[in-house]
Amino acid sequence: MGFPTISRCHRVILKVFLLQFIAFQATNARPSPIIRFPGDDTPRTDKEVALHYLNKFYGCPQDRCNLMVLKDTLKKMQKFFSLQETGEIDASTVEIMKKPRCGVPDVANYNFFHRRPKWQKKEITYRILGYTPDLDEEVINDAFYRAFKVWSDVTPLSFTRIMDGEADIMVNFGRNEHGDGYPFDGKDGLLAHAFAPGPGIGGDSHFDDDEQWTLGEGQVVKVKFGNADGEFCKFPFLFMGTEYNSCTSQGRDDGFLWCSTTYNFDEEGKYGFCPHELLFTLGGNGEGAPCKFPFSFQGESYDSCTTQGRDDGYRWCATTEDYDRDKSYGFCPETAMSTVGGNAEGSPCVFPFTFLGDSYDSCTSSGRSDGKMWCATTKNYDDDRKWGFCPDQGYSLFLVAAHEFGHALGLEHSQDPGALMAPVYTFTKDFRLSHDDIQGIQELYGVPTDKPLPPTQGPVTPMDLCKDPVIFDAVAQIRGETFFFKDRFLFRSVNFRSKPTGPMLVATYWPDLPAKIDAAYENPVEEKTVFFSGDEMWVYKADELERGYPKRLSSLGLPTDVQQIDAAFNFRKNRKTYLFSTDKFWRFDESSQAMDPGFPKLIAESWNGIPDDIDSAFSLNGIDYSYFFKGSHYFKLEDSSLKIVKLGEITKDWLGC
Repeated sequence: MGFPTISRCHRVILKVFLLQFIAFQATNARPSPIIRFPGDDTPRTDKEVALHYLNKFYGCPQDRCNLMVLKDTLKKMQKFFSLQETGEIDASTVEIMKKPRCGVPDVANYNFFHRRPKWQKKEITYRILGYTPDLDEEVINDAFYRAFKVWSDVTPLSFTRIMDGEADIMVNFGRNEHGDGYPFDGKDGLLAHAFAPGPGIGGDSHFDDDEQWTLGEGQVVKVKFGNADGEFCKFPFLFMGTEYNSCTSQGRDDGFLWCSTTYNFDEEGKYGFCPHELLFTLGGNGEGAPCKFPFSFQGESYDSCTTQGRDDGYRWCATTEDYDRDKSYGFCPETAMSTVGGNAEGSPCVFPFTFLGDSYDSCTSSGRSDGKMWCATTKNYDDDRKWGFCPDQGYSLFLVAAHEFGHALGLEHSQDPGALMAPVYTFTKDFRLSHDDIQGIQELYGVPTDKPLPPTQGPVTPMDLCKDPVIFDAVAQIRGETFFFKDRFLFRSVNFRSKPTGPMLVATYWPDLPAKIDAAYENPVEEKTVFFSGDEMWVYKADELERGYPKRLSSLGLPTDVQQIDAAFNFRKNRKTYLFSTDKFWRFDESSQAMDPGFPKLIAESWNGIPDDIDSAFSLNGIDYSYFFKGSHYFKLEDSSLKIVKLGEITKDWLGC
């Protein structure tokens, strides 16, 4: 296939812009009412969420989960997640309940775990029964291989894949009720589950194919044809001066979606075509041939992929014009705009589409109370009511599989939020098996006998700040709450006089941050949060990383030899941001986005009584004091006089010990 580009005309662009602006104004002139979408059984009220969650994961009987039983069960759940044990359906409890997670109960269930089961042998076999259309088979095979290796690296176990017959661990994808009596629930919510070691279903691991499976950072797309056949798309990529975060048809007049396999297509020209049923099919018996439209099936004519004749929801097509005669078929691959969940069974978005009388040219959250982006899969939702969720970052198949295979080896859920075996999904870029995970698996199977142990036995989670005092890497007030950062964990407090809740993974809130940050502060002008680690900085608007970050510290106007910021805070007295490094500090003007002249200055000469090499600095809303942490103590500075008025203990005054 050739690659014609399309010339651009300023007049046409202006006209398109005006039309889009008018459409935007019409669409956003009033808020859309919240509706119930067909095929979406997500609980709506907090009480519905809590009852469903406690029944599924904590054994609260659905028909007898009355007020007293509910309170006791809530306290169990809150204790498990290190929340305040109120027995009430409060905001922090519901927030945890709404997070995507493993389907295995947190309170041991006979069908999953009973009497600490384990395999009575060291050589374990596994077999992959089926694949998700979200990822190339090679990527899936590699994700499962690496997930098993997580456990074989720290035990005497070995894992061998077999291609047929009965394996110890049978791995498969499925939707809703998929044959084991433990149905999935559509997009988000339950991601996967696995059964404890044993005969029959024991060890088997199932993944919900209503999720979008990726490696945690958006679609993983292997291209066909072009001049980069078999390579992977590079997102984002640059084409004619514009960045693209997904496959596009820009520059083509045949509608086929394509991507660049390097960042700069304009310079390097490497590209391929993204999966589409008119290019190829998967599985079936059509040997990869593309769909043939229209095709006939049981006397009916079809001009697109269908799920007719199947009860598993997978889209397929005939690869000849008459399926009834030739019986040749394949499964339709996921495209860049294939939907997830909903009731359209993976059909792609159709733009523009009509919803409640308004026209939409892109995915929208209109009509939903949870903010999730969706689209219609026909031109008119109001008439056809066909819809699905739009592709997002997806869930890391490697991380979820490593967790589920832990269950398949006999591990239950861990109360350690830093453990791989914690029940809630959190994407982490720099994955390391925690000390808790290693200790648990080695209690079952022992230490490796024929391979060297890793240099450390995994990072330890700071579970009790009073029992094991820590020196915080950073402290900041963000959106009215005080956050205490230590390594990849955080603790948070709404009232600085009360004991902070936690630990929680930093990646739960800001997934792009490295495993350790040095400083953080909230920019009051733009209401953005700024993080520092090493010689780089990250800027977030809520939980969205701003485009172009991380950036070097020098982008702020700091000298290139500054390798780390020790502390940063916005001083309430003059609304300027102060950046501390070793024995010096700089002053940054948020309004002009420039460093003030005359800096750096020495800390000792300007901040009377504040030591060099401080750990963190911050101020609190409505309080005319600033606080500086150093080791196990803090300095309280009166903003008006710039005098130290108190030297106190952090554990006593800030951690409620």
